[in-house]
Amino acid sequence: MEGEKDVLFVRRDKDGAVTLFIDEDWAAERGVDPSQLVKIEIPRELYANGTVQQLREYAATCLESLDNGTP
Repeated sequence: MEGEKDVLFVRRDKDGAVTLFIDEDWAAERGVDPSQLVKIEIPRELYANGTVQQLREYAATCLESLDNGTP
């Protein structure tokens, strides 16, 4: 279906880089505080066929929108 989405958990690092995690447990195993994560819905097509860089760019755009108060 066209509207289906998948989820990634995202953290913006101090240097501005975006780190992606499949779930909160995986992030916690790597020493990340789950309260620092933002849940981002990723379009299914991008999730399935996009590169890691494309996923990071999409997540960064979503985080910027949240920071600016745009849905």
